[in-house]
Amino acid sequence: MPALYVMIPAALLLVGIAVYIFFWAVDSGQYDDLEGPAHSILFDDQDPCHQAAVKPEGEKPKDQDTTPRA
Repeated sequence: MPALYVMIPAALLLVGIAVYIFFWAVDSGQYDDLEGPAHSILFDDQDPCHQAAVKPEGEKPKDQDTTPRA
């Protein structure tokens, strides 16, 4: 029974924090556009500065062995 004297106020405190965070998210516009980010990844333009997948001109792939075999 004494544990209830600690657990009930702790649970009410957690519920109060959760409600506060929910209303903060709604007021700050977190739920304004739910479909836009989902569609934006389908039609996103490529960054012209992105060069991660581009190999320099004379470089050969590392998985090809160029040594002659007998």
